[in-house]
Amino acid sequence: MSSFLALVAQDIKQRFGTDLSNIAVVFNNKRPITYLKKHLADTYGHAIWSPQFFTIQEFFSLASEADQVSQLTQFFYLYELHNELLVKEGHEPETLEEFYPIAEIILSDFSQLDYDLVNIDHIYMELFDTSKIDIEFQHLTKEQQDFIKQFWQSFNITGHTGVQERFLKLWKRLPVLYRAFKEKLAAHNHTNFPTIYRQLAEGELDNKALTDPYQQILFVGFNALNNAEATLFKNWQEKGKALFYFDADTYYLDDNQQEAGLFIRRNILQNGLLNALGEAPNIIGNRSDTIHLYASTGKINQTKLLYDILVNNEQAEKTSAILLADESLLVPLLQSLPETKVNITTGFPLIQSPIFGIMDLWMKTQEQISHQKKTKITYQDVETFLNNPLTKISATEKMENQKFINEKQLFEINIEDIQIKSSVLPNFFKPLSSTKEVIPTLIHILDLLLASLAQDTQIKQIDANLLIETKKVLNQLHLGFEKIPELSILFQIGLIRKAIAPINSAIEGDPLEGLQIMGLLESRCLNFDNIYILGANEGILPKTSNAATFLPNTLRKAYGLPILENQDALSAYLFYRHLQYSNSIHLFYNSIVDESSSGEESRFIRQLEFESKFNFIKKQQQQPILFPPQEEELIIPKSGDVWNYMRAKYIEGKAKISATALTTYLQSPLQFFFKHVAEIKEPPRISQEFEMNLLGTVIHNVMETILKPLKGLEDFTPTKQLLEKVNDVDGLVLLEIARQYNPEIKEINELNSLQRIMHKIATEYIKMYLEYDAENFQAIRIIELENDKDYSIDFPIVINGKEEVVQIYGIIDRVDEVVTDLGEVKKRIVDYKTGGDSVKFSSIEKVFSSNTENKALVQTLFYAYVFEQKTGIKDLEPNLYVARKMREEGTIFHGSRGAVMQDEFLTEQKNEFVKFMQETLEEIFNTEIPFKHNPDAQVYETDPYTLFYRNAINEEEETKE
Repeated sequence: MSSFLALVAQDIKQRFGTDLSNIAVVFNNKRPITYLKKHLADTYGHAIWSPQFFTIQEFFSLASEADQVSQLTQFFYLYELHNELLVKEGHEPETLEEFYPIAEIILSDFSQLDYDLVNIDHIYMELFDTSKIDIEFQHLTKEQQDFIKQFWQSFNITGHTGVQERFLKLWKRLPVLYRAFKEKLAAHNHTNFPTIYRQLAEGELDNKALTDPYQQILFVGFNALNNAEATLFKNWQEKGKALFYFDADTYYLDDNQQEAGLFIRRNILQNGLLNALGEAPNIIGNRSDTIHLYASTGKINQTKLLYDILVNNEQAEKTSAILLADESLLVPLLQSLPETKVNITTGFPLIQSPIFGIMDLWMKTQEQISHQKKTKITYQDVETFLNNPLTKISATEKMENQKFINEKQLFEINIEDIQIKSSVLPNFFKPLSSTKEVIPTLIHILDLLLASLAQDTQIKQIDANLLIETKKVLNQLHLGFEKIPELSILFQIGLIRKAIAPINSAIEGDPLEGLQIMGLLESRCLNFDNIYILGANEGILPKTSNAATFLPNTLRKAYGLPILENQDALSAYLFYRHLQYSNSIHLFYNSIVDESSSGEESRFIRQLEFESKFNFIKKQQQQPILFPPQEEELIIPKSGDVWNYMRAKYIEGKAKISATALTTYLQSPLQFFFKHVAEIKEPPRISQEFEMNLLGTVIHNVMETILKPLKGLEDFTPTKQLLEKVNDVDGLVLLEIARQYNPEIKEINELNSLQRIMHKIATEYIKMYLEYDAENFQAIRIIELENDKDYSIDFPIVINGKEEVVQIYGIIDRVDEVVTDLGEVKKRIVDYKTGGDSVKFSSIEKVFSSNTENKALVQTLFYAYVFEQKTGIKDLEPNLYVARKMREEGTIFHGSRGAVMQDEFLTEQKNEFVKFMQETLEEIFNTEIPFKHNPDAQVYETDPYTLFYRNAINEEEETKE
């Protein structure tokens, strides 16, 4: 079957011969012009006088010498005129911020009323009774009059609500505003397409100037006509000046239930336009070809599925097009295409480019530092700037900024502390000194980016186009803003975002070769051998929303204005027409239900399945269950360089082994190797939640500040004095958080949200510690406090049959003597914990074992042993202060069967602990036992070494198998 434009070319040759110089060919858009030229060349086979080609808007604009005015200029005209009307009515003029939300709707409605030649006075008339409707609208059908009555009856005539009253006042004002707007355009020798359409149809512009130069005007591929077009087309057809080529099929044209044929039926039956191609063929109804339907598991996955199909399906002699029902898929599509020639009609959107990323970040930043007068911005915004390739900040300066943020764990950064002097945008984070600087500064940023891109060896044309088009829009906005009193930064930025959103840059290729990518609307008149439609979901094809309007649906129906059903009919036609000519049809939709997808294929597809003879082959994408290749378990033998380093570090170099290192080994020998042998540290990062170890640091340091005056005193201090310190805790915690984060913090309200949470938790924990001591003891004497330097000892172990010595050391949080309520004096070693530790254990055997069930007990016994050996002070009782549990569980370690770490049982277990510690240390240095992960160990999500544990094998289970 020949394509539509091939049939048009054949008919043109038959009708007009070889001289087409006085023929005009008019399309709805530009793309079909290239294709018709090719078909004419193929049909004639030799050189001919070419017809003149136009889009419909280019053709109609020949009738007016006025300049086309931009949408932004129209907006500013409308704003000025609307305020003049308000003043005349005795009202206060509106600000631009107040008027902007309704301005777009008013302009859109004015345009629609012009295109469809609606009487402005009638549609905006203030009606009060049905008899007036009967008199004023006798020319309308009863159904149309009923729609108008239905609209006005929705208002209670006896008393309007405030909203209704404002609505009626606006409606009464709109006809006056419409005329003033048209006069304003004329006074500046400006016009727009809706004005030209109405003036041509109503005879204000001489349409003979359009038709006289040509023998015939051929309108090709038109579908949905507005009333102005229909009026002109009928007139020109009656005068023998116009021919119409409708692309249609009887499958949907002759069946009134088929929405795809709505507009062509209207063109032929109601408007009396004749199809120059004669009767429409019945192609779709007779086809039994295969249609491939693909259900993808996600929106983006449609493009991934398409890749494989293109690789297997594409042939050099066949024409192919990817039609984007969902145009937001363009960028992921470009990232998924195989190596092939591509021509993109839709254009690359600015909002998906790195340029917009920079602009958006600048506007977001200025909303904070210039509008809200903040002096800090989030670390994510700084990271975004540092990592954007267009900023071209030096590697050194980038690293310095990141190091500064990470070391201080700054969730928010003072803008004065951001160093970006090497960047092409060194003043990016500088606050604006005036609201008038918004657009000039943004234009300056674009100029700097353009200059920077120009220095590259090969500037991307797409980036240059986007920058230039964006500057044009910003300059138009700037001209409009200059005439208006001061506008808020927030509003200007909001308007800028809206104005630049539609900008795109065409990615040009050969429109006649390779893979063509376009939207459905751009595919009008075009046919391809292979068709791939992406986004064929219900809710997208067709869309379920209409443009905002002040013209309610009842009135739109009464005046024949477009309604949602019209949009459905147009979408149906754009979809169905491809079934007439394409041989290979592939439809893709997202089968996942989420906030943006119904998970269902378009109803057009379901209708075809039910009504047509097409054979649908459905393919549901399955999420593959990926079994990673069975990699070998990571095991580090203690040999060669590893053993030599361990010996040099710990035996000869006397590197100290801490309690934390010991419990790390018990839980995962492999992690011990990474952290303490290989010294592979966790990379610095900013956490969205404060780190528990930093909370612990704050608590330890404040407790030291409170208890330090008691250290070394010979006499006991009554614990009631500790309660006197409770009122000081808030201030002490604030000072400590400031010391950890930012010394300039002086008040609680200067803390960010996470720091406030930390302040609250630390304050409550410390108060609980002090209150616990006051409630449970009469007096206290501090022996040692927060000492991480003085407590290390030599510990003999056997390595390879020979006695060696390693050094172990303990960090002593607190050693004290307390007097109980019974007058008993106890010596204690106290460890503060802020995490999920507990004083409970099920059995001591499970404590003194690999993957210990209570590492806090192991660590506290470790500290007690080192302290006792170093000082000679004996009988220390281990205590654990866990704020969230200490009131219920106490602070003394105890087993589930009544064992309590006190008195004889404690003495016995201290001896057992020393044996256990010796066995563990000897195992660490046993060259026959490699470092490997214990698969039973608890692994936290934040563990940076998780990747290395994934192949760990449980030897006991493996042996059983």
